[in-house]
Amino acid sequence: MNNFWVKRSDEEIKKRVFDALDENINYVDKNVIGVPASYLDEKVFSQDASFLSDAPFLSTLIKNPNHIGCHTIGKSESFFAGTQDIERELIKICAHDILNGSKNEEFDGYVASGGTEANMQAIWIYRNYFVKEKQFDNKEVSILCSADNHYSMDKAGNILSVPVQKVEVTNEERKITRDFIKEAVKTQMDQGVKGFIVVANMMTTMFGSVDEPTVYSEVLDDLNVPYFIHVDGAYGGFYFPFAQKEHNLDFRNSKVTSVTLDAHKMAQAPYGTGIFIARKGLINYANTKEASYVEGEDYTLIGSRSGANAIAVWMILSKYGPFGWTEKIFVLQKRTSWICQQLEELNIGYYRHPSSNIVTIKSEHLNHDIAKKYGLVPDNHNNPQWYKIVVMEHVTIEKLSPLVEDVKALN
Repeated sequence: MNNFWVKRSDEEIKKRVFDALDENINYVDKNVIGVPASYLDEKVFSQDASFLSDAPFLSTLIKNPNHIGCHTIGKSESFFAGTQDIERELIKICAHDILNGSKNEEFDGYVASGGTEANMQAIWIYRNYFVKEKQFDNKEVSILCSADNHYSMDKAGNILSVPVQKVEVTNEERKITRDFIKEAVKTQMDQGVKGFIVVANMMTTMFGSVDEPTVYSEVLDDLNVPYFIHVDGAYGGFYFPFAQKEHNLDFRNSKVTSVTLDAHKMAQAPYGTGIFIARKGLINYANTKEASYVEGEDYTLIGSRSGANAIAVWMILSKYGPFGWTEKIFVLQKRTSWICQQLEELNIGYYRHPSSNIVTIKSEHLNHDIAKKYGLVPDNHNNPQWYKIVVMEHVTIEKLSPLVEDVKALN
């Protein structure tokens, strides 16, 4: 049962967004002279275009609401209260109806600039927790993630000055194992690490592979080492939960404390629509009290951000509704199964998680010309071992068929 996510008509969506914009600050009618903000420059971006009355997202872009801060905790800038309320609803949809948070539990979150920022927000929070509550030094806190993780973990480790430890994965199944985790944890503990920030994958960017977070938690619980588990669903957050209902990568798992989603991938939202969601009481560790001129202060890594991006994601989910979205993923799953069947008939080696729309082909079955012709992305541009196909909305069987014929001719 969905608590917050409902399908809405075009008229309902337009009314909700335009009502929210009316609730926001009106720079023309109100004598507000202390805010360093305004609408987009009217000399360049006309507000008089006739089509804007039927374009809620474009209208929001032009009205230019600043969603600085986090609107699920305390106060926020009252100038943009209308569109902030829609962002709060979006966070509830994601936390409860997609990530299965209990209806009795509240969550904090915001629309970030992307999955990289959302992952970094989680690691920032947990590092600060360990430093404040456990009195650990940065070097005593380690990011623990699989070798297939997104590069944002390395970026976070660099910026936040904490070590990053990669867990080996099996080559064919792309799985972490208990022994691999034990080895990785021992490596860091031998160097003085006392606490871990685990990042578990809900579909990796290259393979679409999925981690089992309980393997991490069982190993670390046995060692009696403090840790947090953050789920990187930047790729899979709007796909995997609809392709596989039963799993341990959402808030049904009490060990999972935060999740990243990224709407500008599978949800086809504008770039700049990563989403960070955490259980209550954690985002406080990222509060920047020095942002005293911001009403409610700032708990986010990015600070000022476009409210229009949050509106875009809310509009997309409202247009489909939960059943429409499930059907969308069902179709992509069928297309992905079709290309896998063709590869199997040709004895082409590939990897695909059963609940993923990514198919990664071993490079020995392809050549540079085919990869370039179809825009196949390698795991390494200098020495590719794998090339991936991503079955998106536009990647139809009609577009996949010529690739199959070219692979067949080559092999």
